[in-house]
Amino acid sequence: MEQTATKVLVIDDSNTIRRSAEIFLGQAGYEVILAEDGFDALSKISDHAPDVVFVDIMMPRLDGYQTCALIKRNPRLSSTPVIMLSSKDGLFDRARGRMAGSDEYLTKPFTKDSLLKMVASHSGRAAR
Repeated sequence: MEQTATKVLVIDDSNTIRRSAEIFLGQAGYEVILAEDGFDALSKISDHAPDVVFVDIMMPRLDGYQTCALIKRNPRLSSTPVIMLSSKDGLFDRARGRMAGSDEYLTKPFTKDSLLKMVASHSGRAAR
């Protein structure tokens, strides 16, 4: 049986962050879905059912905490790992992310290595 690629959704209003994530993940063989804000992401989530979601905290309209909470409230998606992305590495942000239901926290700018490790540890397909 052929194994399908792990789908990773990256939600960030920064084009640079979306592009780097797309390149890093694409090179590693992941299927990448990009969204530029929470509203954009919510429609893509129901279409693509990603295996792992990265969401930026600071976004216009619907921020990362709200987006994460909406994903986690949906019974079909509640077990999907959500990783918060932020340029701030503060305890407050981490705590707020946890309260919204996030599974992990990654500080921007991230390295290819840290991004891939994060996906591997949450996609259930970690390199053993």
